[in-house]
Amino acid sequence: MIDLRSLFHSPIVIEKIDVLRWRGRDYVRVLSREGALGIASTNRRPYLWPILKELVAPYFEGRDARDLPALVDGVYTYHSNYKLAGLAFWNCVSHVEFCLLDMLGKIAGQPVCELLGTVIRRQIPIYLSSMRRDTTPEEEVARVEARLAETGARAVKFKIGGRMSANADAMPGRTERLIPLARKRLGDEIAIYVDANGSYDAEAAIEVGHMLEAHGVGFLEEPCPWEEYEWTQQVARELEMTVAGGEQDSSLPRFDWMIRHSAVDMVQPDLAYVGGFLRALRVASMAQQANMAVTPHSSKSDANTAYMLHFAAVTPNVGPYQEYNAVPPREQWWEAPSFQVHEGAIAVPDGPGLGVMYDPALWREAEVL
Repeated sequence: MIDLRSLFHSPIVIEKIDVLRWRGRDYVRVLSREGALGIASTNRRPYLWPILKELVAPYFEGRDARDLPALVDGVYTYHSNYKLAGLAFWNCVSHVEFCLLDMLGKIAGQPVCELLGTVIRRQIPIYLSSMRRDTTPEEEVARVEARLAETGARAVKFKIGGRMSANADAMPGRTERLIPLARKRLGDEIAIYVDANGSYDAEAAIEVGHMLEAHGVGFLEEPCPWEEYEWTQQVARELEMTVAGGEQDSSLPRFDWMIRHSAVDMVQPDLAYVGGFLRALRVASMAQQANMAVTPHSSKSDANTAYMLHFAAVTPNVGPYQEYNAVPPREQWWEAPSFQVHEGAIAVPDGPGLGVMYDPALWREAEVL
């Protein structure tokens, strides 16, 4: 657990937390009583902001930001928030935590990763995560092959199945044709991963998994509907390949159960969905005790990439590659850094806080929601 009081010797009182909208995007902003600012870009779920504004922000306001670990725990029981337990609630908590850590990093003049722990790595190798199921196998492999050449990435993740589809594929025979073609075209030097997004029951997932193993696929993500933990556990026990999951989960006791009972071989918390850096680091610690890797869900290629990078910088047991959207953003709606992939890796931001810079017009023009 991080000790912020040893770094900051005077109270840093949280004065106000706002949700801002600027040029079609939403941000969370924190202001301290002393005038320090922090900001975090959001994952664009505006239907959740009433929870943030009415049930999360009021708990943090007026409290000392140095007590952030205790505050992240305490907000759970504030006004019976535990009755909302789940992704929607913790997604709101995470964005408050992100902007508070951004503020604290700026006050200290340090990147967030240095507040979180010992920095182990400053270059994060990535795998290109393709988000497409509407392509033919030939189209999909060709587009990914081009991005691998552009970025120097050495790993890629394809979508298989049909997404929570009761064993149906996105198009007949797509998965069975895609994986052999990908291995043939990309060669043995490229790591291939797949994400089923809960497409299969246990029996079908095992059958598909054996096909994947025959082509050297590194991991199978979310083979069964995410709440079907015993199905996923059965798949993990039957297959030799790594079975991954945890993207949709936000309960720390549930992660503990998954890890202790080998329901998965690798955990994939989403830093926003699970409640932020501190809770994700607790999941990583659970996994480390079980000699299990953690590779967070991070299907972004924009400013939100900063969260994954700071997390991976300090987490000993991250997998060899971290997730990064295969498709670059249509526009860079933040000023810096670019989060470009060079020789298969992205640099951890080294500026204070989250290290993301925005057009100063944001502060003048944004609408407070």
